[in-house]
Amino acid sequence: MFTIPIFEVPTTRVHETLSQEEKTKLIARIKVLLKREDAVIIAHYYTSPEIQALAEETHGFIGDSLAMAKFGREHSAKTLVVAGVKFMGESAKILSPEKRVIMPTLKAECSLDLSCPPDLFAEFCQAHPDRVKVVYANTSAAVKAQADWVVTSSVAIDIVEHLHEQGQKILWAPDRFLGDYIQKQTGADMVLWQGSCVVHEEFKKEALLQLKALYPKAGVLVHPESPAGVIALADAVGSTSQLIKAAQTLPHEMFIVATDRGIFYKMQQAAPGKTLVEAPTMGQGATCKSCGHCPWMAMNTLTDLANTLEKGLNTIELEPTIIEKARIPLERMVHFKQK
Repeated sequence: MFTIPIFEVPTTRVHETLSQEEKTKLIARIKVLLKREDAVIIAHYYTSPEIQALAEETHGFIGDSLAMAKFGREHSAKTLVVAGVKFMGESAKILSPEKRVIMPTLKAECSLDLSCPPDLFAEFCQAHPDRVKVVYANTSAAVKAQADWVVTSSVAIDIVEHLHEQGQKILWAPDRFLGDYIQKQTGADMVLWQGSCVVHEEFKKEALLQLKALYPKAGVLVHPESPAGVIALADAVGSTSQLIKAAQTLPHEMFIVATDRGIFYKMQQAAPGKTLVEAPTMGQGATCKSCGHCPWMAMNTLTDLANTLEKGLNTIELEPTIIEKARIPLERMVHFKQK
């Protein structure tokens, strides 16, 4: 058993307090800077509504980590402004090494990435040399460079099922809840790294049951990084984009949503007539490390985005050899998804 390293979760929440006048001026400034720098904003679903709205207004993109990187590769802009967490900026750089990739802040980490440092992952691989190495997108470029496959939650089951049908045994990292869910769905022989997401691990089964009793007609949408007891109560389990689709297509008028509350911006757009309720993070064992919103995602602010563009800050830099090695499993996933 490999011990997960201790890392610090931000306890101070970033709250950018701007008047409407200040916000309007800042957004206008960012739009000018985007044109000056030949840049496009690529935002994750978990960033603030203000960041997501600005991405839309400036013909940028909002999506999951794979879709973000693919959009950046296919867009003509010379500079990609990735609003999300650090591994997302790295993935964009891996698929678009010729472009400048910048972020509002490089301090926006990810608990899954931090839980799986490259040196310990290398030891884990050495302990299981007969297994295909499959890593979640929520990992550093250095971990991806050691993998055979990179997957996102939208395609992980399909890829693992494909490998299982070939008779392959799987080494999985880093999210233990997602790995457990995939293992149950596919029957694959998997050994799991024991990382977890500070947002999704805090959703509580008993508290969710109490909320379901309060809203008995509500559907439950769950991201598979959540604990098994929460997943068992779901009407739909899936990636961010799959949950947004479920909110559109399922017949329920109300949904309890067990993923980062940042998704509500696009989910409400997709299903405007439906009521969305946050799944509970209270109850036995709760610590409120996240309270339903990633503290690192919250570090992406309009002010920092403007400063990054104006001053050329927070550039993603990766060694060419890392890019070359990490690109192989990423491209393997992209081509698999296109089949």
